[in-house]
Amino acid sequence: MTRECAVLLPGVCAALADPRQPGLDDTCLEKLLDWFRSLTWFDPTVELVQDNPCLTELITSVLALQDPSPSILSFTLQLAGILASSESRFQHLQQEKLLGRLFGREGPRGGAAWEEASVRSAWVKGVHSMVHHQPALLFLCSSGGMDEIFTLQGDPSLFVASAASQLLVHMLTFSLESETSKALSTKDYDWPACAQMIVRHIQESLQSSSASHMEQSLKLLSSLFGSCFGSCYAAWTEVLWLDIAKQIESFLLEEAVPAQPLLASLLLNVARSPVFCGTEGSFWALVTSALEHLTPVQAGPLAVGLLKLCKCPQDVRIQALTVLLQPMDCILRAASQPLECAGLLDESVSDPGTVESLLSSKTTCAGLLCQTLAHLEKLLSLKHLRVDLPCVSLLRSLMTILQFCNGFLSPTSPLGSTISRNLINCCRVQKSALDVLAALSEEKDCDTLIGSLFDVLLAYLQSPNTSPTVLKKTFQATSKWLVHVQELSCSNSQWQQTEKILEGVFVVLQKRLCSPCWEVRDSSLEFLTAMVKCLRGQKEFRQCLLSSEVLRLTENLLEDPESYVRASAVTAVGHLALITCFAPESPLTGNQYNKENIVAKLQEILSTDSEGFPRRAVISIFTKWLREGCTGQLEDTEQFVSRVIQTVERDLDWEVRLGGLELVEVFCSQTICQLSQCPYAPVSSAVTSSTPQKELLQVFCRAKLFGFLFGSLCDCDKPVGQRACDVLVGLRGHFYPVSTLENPQEVEDSPAGRGIAWLQRTLRQGSLAQNFPRDGGGGVDFQDPESMMLALGAIDLLELHDELNKSSDHVEESPQSLLQDILATVGTIEDNEVDCY
Repeated sequence: MTRECAVLLPGVCAALADPRQPGLDDTCLEKLLDWFRSLTWFDPTVELVQDNPCLTELITSVLALQDPSPSILSFTLQLAGILASSESRFQHLQQEKLLGRLFGREGPRGGAAWEEASVRSAWVKGVHSMVHHQPALLFLCSSGGMDEIFTLQGDPSLFVASAASQLLVHMLTFSLESETSKALSTKDYDWPACAQMIVRHIQESLQSSSASHMEQSLKLLSSLFGSCFGSCYAAWTEVLWLDIAKQIESFLLEEAVPAQPLLASLLLNVARSPVFCGTEGSFWALVTSALEHLTPVQAGPLAVGLLKLCKCPQDVRIQALTVLLQPMDCILRAASQPLECAGLLDESVSDPGTVESLLSSKTTCAGLLCQTLAHLEKLLSLKHLRVDLPCVSLLRSLMTILQFCNGFLSPTSPLGSTISRNLINCCRVQKSALDVLAALSEEKDCDTLIGSLFDVLLAYLQSPNTSPTVLKKTFQATSKWLVHVQELSCSNSQWQQTEKILEGVFVVLQKRLCSPCWEVRDSSLEFLTAMVKCLRGQKEFRQCLLSSEVLRLTENLLEDPESYVRASAVTAVGHLALITCFAPESPLTGNQYNKENIVAKLQEILSTDSEGFPRRAVISIFTKWLREGCTGQLEDTEQFVSRVIQTVERDLDWEVRLGGLELVEVFCSQTICQLSQCPYAPVSSAVTSSTPQKELLQVFCRAKLFGFLFGSLCDCDKPVGQRACDVLVGLRGHFYPVSTLENPQEVEDSPAGRGIAWLQRTLRQGSLAQNFPRDGGGGVDFQDPESMMLALGAIDLLELHDELNKSSDHVEESPQSLLQDILATVGTIEDNEVDCY
């Protein structure tokens, strides 16, 4: 603790303990606790409390109050726990007889303040901070603290209950730390005293007739096995599991146990422990039993969790996959009668009637399918799945679900008719099914169903009943499968099928681009952009695109009344230009689609659009064009960049200005590559005066880059200043090796020296330098190569870089400032509004 803080602390403690003072802001108190946590973390000695007796005086004063405010009592409980986190300070507070009055039987546990959840939560947090040494454990065990923690597990406040459970996990783990080495050497796995109390409590609760007690213990066990305990204390994990396994097994076999939903989470956390790596043993038999006896909704999370485990036995893994596929199998079998194609499964893990019953019910059908589909999407995202998914049957099942949802399939079986009625126009299921459908596009062996698949997708794209959110998902799935079809047509020469699919897609797209719903127009433009990104090299795609009305409709949407749509139209037009304007042999030569016309339209949007989204989209597209070399020869590019940054530097949207800096960065990089001998390395001093270097500076000055870059250093939005500084530091690294920076004295004596000195002073003002003059203000000519060479070499850009990257609260965040704020605030009559960092 600094001397300044030590001087301020007694006044703060006195104010906190004074009941006449108004209560401090909770955020302020929390920041004060954070400071004490950092102090005690780095210094476990007793000197902190000995050298600052005001801390113990604060605790004593609060305890002496007849009715302390809940916030001050909560603060005191947490502070005492933090101070008692080291053994020496714990003993000091014990000698002062303070800890028993806070955390023991004579503490606030029985008083009126205990009714406040914040006080109970603070008590738990204080105990948690304190339990980092054995004397604290012994104190809790002997003072009735353990019984209180067990009670708080069932607290009506979820925050308190969760904190109590986490505390028990910490205490059990900590109590074993000193015993682990002894147990490993003697094979004597007797629980230490504190751990024994917790384990006995768990066992008694599991056998209790109280459903809430059972659930609390199952949650505690799940947290325990899910924490470092399960992985770091393998031997103890096995001992604990053997103590409870029989009871867990009995829960699975009982039909009316309310705690069953928690069993899946518990078993999965136990399965992750290294103890159960082997394929043999009773544990995996219990997991198999759980997959069999839990309901499909309860077993789903367990099944998908097991499939992600590397060490899960293969037979259990297959069983887990079967659980997940059962609802999909039921859908497929219900779709037609008699069955036209094989289902997904040869046999079920549990009774198929249970799944049929859930899918037949209006209240459970959508929930079960959405859960199943979410699990399948997770599995499809895994790079290494250790079981083979029946992708063809799965795809057929997804198509069936989607057809049930839009009413395009009329099943003849009674079950199919019921499921179809339950799913009609169900957006939740439609979106989930389309997500899995999109994920399946990465899989092989689905080629035989592509024609039928696109029939389903096109039906959704065409239907007026498809909601905008479902339509967006349909577009996403369609674009993924179009990429799959492109790869397929390249390998199998299925040109006719590809062309037919694309024609259908473009017919639908033309209609959707004219939709009265702006979300639909926006999704359609996003879909078009995605297609161009993936398929612009495919001849069939270009032909279908150019023979449709899509280009004209897209360009019309640059004037859409909705700003989101205009922004998406800008992005789509920018990507389409890579086909229509910037291709080596552009297929379109008419006035409407020439490069100058498109560039002019986008520049107009950049300079005149009232909303930020379209302007951001324009600067992003211009940067993309520049990266792909679409802006012509160096002279053309120079003029293009110059026009853009002169527009951007006046923009009120900081993200547009930031995009302008990205454009400048790309331009600088490309120009250096074109004009320098060694594009990626700093030049030597022998080369700094060479022709390429002079030419580079001339190009940058003609493009008016330096006025934009130096002006951006004073931008009121910090990310803009940071990016500008990064670009300038990069340029200096190119023009100046580290050892050859300009001598400040020589610069000052040069003709341009006074201007450079003014620039340095102005940049130090940062965002306070209002209306930064980019055209010769202060005697600096930003378009003079020699002056800019001097500026790059003389201005301390690294110092500016450090300043810009400092947190805005680097001064106010200090503990001294916090203590000063508290002292300045207490005693005021008005509502407390501390400017607490």
